[in-house]
Amino acid sequence: MRRTAILVAAGVVLLVLVVAQLVLPGIAAQRLRDRLARNGTVLHVEVHAFPAIELLWHQADRVVIRMGTYQSAPGNLGSLLGQTADVGSLDASAGELNTGLLTLRNATLRKRGNQLTGSAHITESDLQTALPILQSVTPVASGNGQLTLRGTASLIGVTASVDATVRAQDGRLVVEPQVPLGGLATLTVFGDPHVAVQGVSATPTPDGFTASAQAQLR
Repeated sequence: MRRTAILVAAGVVLLVLVVAQLVLPGIAAQRLRDRLARNGTVLHVEVHAFPAIELLWHQADRVVIRMGTYQSAPGNLGSLLGQTADVGSLDASAGELNTGLLTLRNATLRKRGNQLTGSAHITESDLQTALPILQSVTPVASGNGQLTLRGTASLIGVTASVDATVRAQDGRLVVEPQVPLGGLATLTVFGDPHVAVQGVSATPTPDGFTASAQAQLR
């Protein structure tokens, strides 16, 4: 009788695990889809976990997200990246990502372990919308984890070109104009305690440039 009870209990546990494996990933994917839909257009969501019961602790082996558009308020991007810590593998993309400051096109994010790799296309027209005095921005050098951009701006009838270095500094992404005492004008464009930026690069395109960045969760 005791052996039969043990077998029945084991069978029930096995059945629960099988049902969880079949049901929980779909529930998790739908919850994620609903959450993302508050800020954009969701095209596709996948959530994979084995055993699926780990999803109850908000952990997943692999997540795939495809967005048509996504709207992120200023400062929220770092928080969103920090929330991926419990996902082993993440592949996300958005046709249009509005950061609140600048619109990024064909943005992608790849996570493997604690390593993050992202890329996005930035057009001159989107840069001019964000900062109307800009006429053009072109990457002129890229290497060793940093990027030099040459920007041409016009203000009160005066047009000038200035180079600026974009680089990682203490885990932050900063821009430093290459002018005398430019270090005093260094601007932090991204900084978050959960994400350490390691390097950036870019390649020119006919209508702007494609930028890439590497970072690590901490």
